[in-house]
Amino acid sequence: MSNRPVYIIDGSRTPFIKARGKPGPFTPVDLAVQCGRPLLMRQPFAPHQFDQVILGCVNVIADEMNPARVAALRLGMGEDMVAFTVQINCGSGMQSIDTAYRYIQNSTSDLILAGGAEALSHAPLVFNRQAVGWYARLFGARGLGARLAAFAAFRPSMLTPVIGLERGLTDPITDLNMGQTAELVSHLFHITRRQADEYAAESQQRLAKAQAEGLLRDEVEPAFARDGTVFDHDDGVRPDSTAESLAKLKPAFERPWGKVTPGNSSQITDGASWVILASEDAVKEHKLTPKAVIVDSEWSALDPSVMGLGPVYCSTALLKRHGLALSDIELWELNEAFAAQVLGCLAAWEDAEFCRDALGLDKPAGRIPRDRINADGGAIGAGHPVGASGNRIVLHLVNAMKRLGFKRGIATECIGGGQGGAMLIETV
Repeated sequence: MSNRPVYIIDGSRTPFIKARGKPGPFTPVDLAVQCGRPLLMRQPFAPHQFDQVILGCVNVIADEMNPARVAALRLGMGEDMVAFTVQINCGSGMQSIDTAYRYIQNSTSDLILAGGAEALSHAPLVFNRQAVGWYARLFGARGLGARLAAFAAFRPSMLTPVIGLERGLTDPITDLNMGQTAELVSHLFHITRRQADEYAAESQQRLAKAQAEGLLRDEVEPAFARDGTVFDHDDGVRPDSTAESLAKLKPAFERPWGKVTPGNSSQITDGASWVILASEDAVKEHKLTPKAVIVDSEWSALDPSVMGLGPVYCSTALLKRHGLALSDIELWELNEAFAAQVLGCLAAWEDAEFCRDALGLDKPAGRIPRDRINADGGAIGAGHPVGASGNRIVLHLVNAMKRLGFKRGIATECIGGGQGGAMLIETV
């Protein structure tokens, strides 16, 4: 088994488009193609020269089974292009990078397109269980009498649909939805509503500033809908957000005293992101200019009821393995599922008891300065298309480190179901 360096060469993403109560203009594959086409067109090699395509996607729609393969074909990468889809909930877009990283590191591949795509606005409405049982009885009925009896059992309430996304964001083991797990994290680490709202407002303002200054221009490719509408920026950003304005919103999950509101949570959005990974041989063969090298990655698991703390576990394990401290990481991207969850992670690293009992440290890990985490905002402003977010934070971390002149960074995220993923990256 070899241990070759794995380089991040380039990447792009679509704008993250806020869901507005109806299916958006793009499916997951549409989104993957919209940002994948310009990315492939600017490379000095042909699309068919990739070894494989890996795409993260959680809510795969029925018309696009194995969206990685559908996207590869629509991108003109050839009929013989191997492509597969990975799913680890919120970590799917990072899992695609990690899987590609392992393939290249172990000399199985040299050039891989790894991405994530999600269209949460296309999440299906499904029948409730009572309706499913009624349909089963009706279709299984034999004879007129049995059919009439089945029809007679129909109730109007059976027509009430179940929102698939709502069930998908509820943990089946704890029966807590993701917002409730963030409430639990905020309770454990004494995060106040004011703190959550202040963090959310700052995140919105950072993203708005990055957009205004053109800092995302090299990362975001415009998406063109069939009706001619152009989407050229993350359209859920609210630059006028303040802690005072956010304080007017009611808690979403635990009324009346909850800390998590629509204003300090990530938005439901559609989006896609890709990165190109290459071996040193591929870099030389195609005369590529790497942006960064993937040093290592780590996945951790924990109690699903506090899934928001996942980044603390996996990032700490990564730091331990390389003999690094929090202060050795110059820039962080920590996906903002909820403001309270991000603040809970930061507080956990400063908590002596937690660091001792949960992380095996002999003292608190330390404090991450606010200007070194999510420098250009995050999912609270941009949104969280779950299959794409892990890919976006890696792509943006690389671009932000290059812009700011930093060498070492970590991209990390919590994962529904009680997991966390982290990737240690150094610029080249």
